[in-house]
Amino acid sequence: MSAVSDRLPTFPWDKLEPYKKTAAAHPGGIVDLSVGTPVDPVPELIQKALAGASDSPGYPTVWGTPELRDALVSWCERRLGARDFTHRNVLPVVGSKELVAWLPTQLGLGPGDKVAYPRLAYPTYEVGARLARADYVAYDDPTELDPEGVKLLWLNSPSNPTGRVLSKDELTRIVAWAREHGILVFSDECYIELGWEADPVSVLHPDVNGGSYEGLVTVHSLSKRSNLAGYRAAFLAGDAAVLGELLEIRKHGGMMTSAPTQAAVVAALGDDQHVQEQRARYAARRDRLRAALEAHGFRIEHSEASLYLWATRGESCWDTVAHLAELGILVAPGDFYGAAGEQFVRVALTATDERVAAAVSRLA
Repeated sequence: MSAVSDRLPTFPWDKLEPYKKTAAAHPGGIVDLSVGTPVDPVPELIQKALAGASDSPGYPTVWGTPELRDALVSWCERRLGARDFTHRNVLPVVGSKELVAWLPTQLGLGPGDKVAYPRLAYPTYEVGARLARADYVAYDDPTELDPEGVKLLWLNSPSNPTGRVLSKDELTRIVAWAREHGILVFSDECYIELGWEADPVSVLHPDVNGGSYEGLVTVHSLSKRSNLAGYRAAFLAGDAAVLGELLEIRKHGGMMTSAPTQAAVVAALGDDQHVQEQRARYAARRDRLRAALEAHGFRIEHSEASLYLWATRGESCWDTVAHLAELGILVAPGDFYGAAGEQFVRVALTATDERVAAAVSRLA
């Protein structure tokens, strides 16, 4: 039997282990700024909602409860500017990474079909294409691609890893081009509530899509905005025809969000205060880390949104990783996200105030 894993690249994070050991040996302990995993508490109202739904002996539905769909629709209209949304325009998923990895397969893509994604990008876009045995191509500007064979176009704004935000005009141009060539657009907007020097816009906004969701689906996550990475809570929003097909496939596959998690998502999306409080924490950490890195000789590019600083000292990313590891600071090498990142590192804001203060002190 041919192993499916043979289709996949080496899991990148395994390469960081030697540097993690070096950083952990620092007398003051490691400051792990490599993986963007939340460290702050889950807001109490969300914990209460989860606990209140813990007596859930029956199977949940893949489409989610009516209350969950109401919450998803309401948030998309309130936060993204979507209009005339219905339950048919939303679909809960079991964390966004699962969706990204298996989407090409669920769309029926295969050999000869192309999946396109940004040149600097979340590695799972490529993984999803490989799992489906589809071809894949990276772009700087998607409208410069040869559209022949491109069936799925990934957008990512704000970007992971760079924090770059696509403007409303850029999104409008890309959406028009994709529609002209019959290409399905999936826009990964998991960091859309974390804009710092820019105000990210969704492709669901009518100024971008002209009032139609045809050929457009967005991906959203509660991992970062609500500290729910451990809950595996995410959802899709957009073209009802595409989501209807995915719903049927996911029903057969049993891809269902747990009932307690569904209740937690309803609570999370109905409250904006905890999001603002978490944003304030990240903003303060971002300001301190950015100033410390720049004083240490780094240049920060993009980083106008998301949970990362995209930083360079004009050397191999692995030399930078080694240098910071000696200071007890672990970061992600830029080439994890594509060859274009070979001189950059991604510095996550997801560390406690105490650990961020330790990093700032060491960089000084």
